[in-house]
Amino acid sequence: MAAQLVDEVGTNEFTMRLLAERLHSSAAMLYRHVASKDELMVYVVDRLLAEVTEAPGDKRPQSWQDAARRIAMRFHRALSQHPNVLPLLAAQVPIGPNGLAVREQTIGTLVQLGLPPRLAARAYTTIAQYIVGFAALESNSPTAAHASAIASYYRELDTDTYPHTVAAADALTGTPLEDEFAEGLQLILDGIDRARRKR
Repeated sequence: MAAQLVDEVGTNEFTMRLLAERLHSSAAMLYRHVASKDELMVYVVDRLLAEVTEAPGDKRPQSWQDAARRIAMRFHRALSQHPNVLPLLAAQVPIGPNGLAVREQTIGTLVQLGLPPRLAARAYTTIAQYIVGFAALESNSPTAAHASAIASYYRELDTDTYPHTVAAADALTGTPLEDEFAEGLQLILDGIDRARRKR
């Protein structure tokens, strides 16, 4: 029920009245628990982030890259399952208990596994922004037929003007989204590692 409410509250059509109906209550009763719809949106985002926090029994990562990859995959999975929450997440910095826990756990683990604190903080925000941005584009990704049509269009472009786009037509359109996400994440991790070694 909680996940369903997260999805419904994330839609543009949401109202306090609709949520009250779903909970078999009244809008007046809801306002006894939250001051406004904006406050409720903070709780909705925080509910999503509960799916991202480390569980007590989780195996300890072996490196900071493993830790970053694990949290990124979990966050990406949660957003893929609840795409209606994306606009809420993009509009606010998560400050609820779960948002704070994810941030604290991630930065703390990155520091424990070898990143300097400032670089760990920048790594966390960069990876989080990549995940949210990727998820926003993923929700509007083309169908296989549309991707094939785009690839054909790229291949037919003038090779003198767009030689690299023509050569990369399949790579630009034929990579499965999961692979594309993982490859982009690896590029970010490689960049963070270069910054770590320079320091």
